Amino acid sequence: MELEWLREFLKGMVKPVAALAVVFMAVTLSYFQRLGLEGEMLYAVFRAFLQLSIIGFVLQFIFDQSNVIWIILAYLFMVSVAGHTAGQRAKHVPRGKYVAGVSILAGTAITMFLLVVLNVFPFTPRYIIPVAGMMVGNAMTVTGVTMKKLREDIKMQMNLVETALALGATPRQATLQQVKRALLIALSPVVDNAKTVGLISLPGAMTGLIMGGASPLEAIQLQIVVMNMLIGASTISSIMSTYLCWPSFFTKAFQLETNVFSSN
Repeated sequence: MELEWLREFLKGMVKPVAALAVVFMAVTLSYFQRLGLEGEMLYAVFRAFLQLSIIGFVLQFIFDQSNVIWIILAYLFMVSVAGHTAGQRAKHVPRGKYVAGVSILAGTAITMFLLVVLNVFPFTPRYIIPVAGMMVGNAMTVTGVTMKKLREDIKMQMNLVETALALGATPRQATLQQVKRALLIALSPVVDNAKTVGLISLPGAMTGLIMGGASPLEAIQLQIVVMNMLIGASTISSIMSTYLCWPSFFTKAFQLETNVFSSN
């Protein structure tokens, strides 16, 4: 009985292993086209297999415990990794990893709190961890793009910003257009995805439910909730990141911190 879970796991891996055939097809095509991606493809597939297998066992352990502490620890781990990744995307933003981490934490925590209070999801590991993972992943992408684009736009328009500051504008007023542009670029994919959901492709959550045996109507209901929460969390996180970036972009005398914009 002690090895029953291992037997079930190995039995369930038959289809994923069979699906490697399409990977080998891609590797073969890469080889004949001389793309040089064969090693990277195999490494990516192996890493995905290893990571997903480990996280599967970890989630199974957390689900069996049903303890709030494990939910919080899993959530904070996801936020930490996401903050680190988004900070690397905006590597020229001072304290970028800290800014990204706090922004992602704020956006996802506020959204999750509202969902739980409104009884949309019960506060259990089986619901909270997958939902938090989707929100953190989207907030990570949006936050990284926002920070990176904001710095680039201010750098390209330093003369305009400095002129506005010289005329008495505050940092917020002087960079208002740059902030708007960064937010629009970062949030547009999330909004566009919501507009076309179900028309171009079936989202992952909805597809998983249907393949798991749920009715299409039940799957649609969950997907609507998912799209709503992704828009909410992404918007809060991206806006928060712009506010946290400002202190690094300006001196205490309301002048541009030229050292921040000197590197490419």
